Amino acid sequence: MNKHISLNAIIVFNANFSYTVINYALLTIMPKQKLSLESVIQPEEVDAIAKLQQILSWETSQIKLVGNNGEEVLIPESVSSMLRDIVKKIGSGQAIYLIPHNHEFTTQEAADILDVSKSFLNKLLDEEEIPYIKVGKQRRIRFQDLMKYKEQWDEKRSKFMDKAIKITNEIYGKD
Repeated sequence: MNKHISLNAIIVFNANFSYTVINYALLTIMPKQKLSLESVIQPEEVDAIAKLQQILSWETSQIKLVGNNGEEVLIPESVSSMLRDIVKKIGSGQAIYLIPHNHEFTTQEAADILDVSKSFLNKLLDEEEIPYIKVGKQRRIRFQDLMKYKEQWDEKRSKFMDKAIKITNEIYGKD
């Protein structure tokens, strides 16, 4: 299963329309087999998601939030962009999760994100490849530490693949 993680900030509006900036990560789960839209959202929401996706795709659309009392607030472009991305992913059958930046993963959650077994992740923790903290007897992996390891691993894997392609091309005489 492929996973894509993008780091962003979201602005959360309180009841009085004051706001707080919260760091978050958008974790997109992309199964090897594409999910149907109905498996990601409720069947009664399909039409609403499609309409929302259409409206958000318009270049000039300015999104606004309308409260129960009729008060309106324009949504900042950073939040609009995030909303477009979320709706697009849901509309294409991808499951997504918003994860707070300061989140601490269990070893199973971290293993799932890295797409490795829990025993392999525990080996990485034992070898101090990924920092962790103890909560009672349980180990927890901070979001930032997991993402740092994932970025380093992805970079190593990319360099290895580039080298393998180069060697293959040299063997078979392709440029």
